[in-house]
Amino acid sequence: MKKLINAVEDVVKDSLVGVAAAHPDSVTVDMENRVVVRADAPVSGKVGLISGGGSGHEPMHSGYVGPGMLDAACCGEIFTSPVPDQMMAAAKAVDGGAGVLQIVKNYTGDVMNFEMAAEMVAAETGTRIESVLVADDVAVQDSLYTAGRRGVGLTVLMEKILGAAAEEKKDLDALLELARRVNDGGRSYGVALTSCVVPAAGKPTFDLAEDEIELGIGIHGEPGRRKAKLGTAAEVAEELVDPILADRDFTGAPVIAMLNGMGGTPLIEQYLVYGEVARILSGKGVKVARTLVGNHITSLEMAGCSLTLLNADDELLTLWDAPVNTPGLRWGC
Repeated sequence: MKKLINAVEDVVKDSLVGVAAAHPDSVTVDMENRVVVRADAPVSGKVGLISGGGSGHEPMHSGYVGPGMLDAACCGEIFTSPVPDQMMAAAKAVDGGAGVLQIVKNYTGDVMNFEMAAEMVAAETGTRIESVLVADDVAVQDSLYTAGRRGVGLTVLMEKILGAAAEEKKDLDALLELARRVNDGGRSYGVALTSCVVPAAGKPTFDLAEDEIELGIGIHGEPGRRKAKLGTAAEVAEELVDPILADRDFTGAPVIAMLNGMGGTPLIEQYLVYGEVARILSGKGVKVARTLVGNHITSLEMAGCSLTLLNADDELLTLWDAPVNTPGLRWGC
């Protein structure tokens, strides 16, 4: 493998050193617990919003810490859940007296460890701490790391929308209701052109022939629905759109559409694919109100992309448009 690292065992630690050096005015990094925290945390009277997961999906989650999104992110080893001690440190760091909300992608290790951390924090401090589970991947019902659907691209939209609402100091119950609406209205599906290489493994996670793609891929390289021959961008766009529209009717409210790069696909190709996606959606009566294109929830250097659609009413669109100032997402500042 060819990677810009010092030592396999230090990849996450060394990367966090870089995060701290690059963004000293906006975040602090708890190196002992590997938690990235917004610089002004805790914010009095504001629900503390935390998330986290295995590293290797950057900018998710550590890149989304700051005003308008997360208050803290817990960074596990690559593709490995953080441990409860990390989550406890994050919750305590962001507790401004209005409770804490955990945004959890539906992977077994993440779910179990965030639940344990919530119970321990509540018992130790009396803080009300709630969790939201994101499970938006329509590709498979169960996977290598999940019971039920996987949590993927909708997590980015969830963190942005709930982050904006928390910044307005909406209370914990209001955030839980918003999260329910986002979960109900969002779906995702992904495709891989190549595998990624986890540094500790030193070889591709799975094999694809030069003319093959994997449809319905997971963000850790989990198998999807099937392998297929690589076609044109227009054909790949259809493969992204059709399973999502088959799972939910998006012809009602306007949608937020995110075309996400998996880490190794250049933006010129991402925009090319999104142009095809937009054409298909328009032809099927889906009105796109907001668009996000780029690398937002990645899988190391995997080539490929995913599509997320979220039905969004006026309130959700307003929260989406609200200012955000994080290393990975910034507008309206």
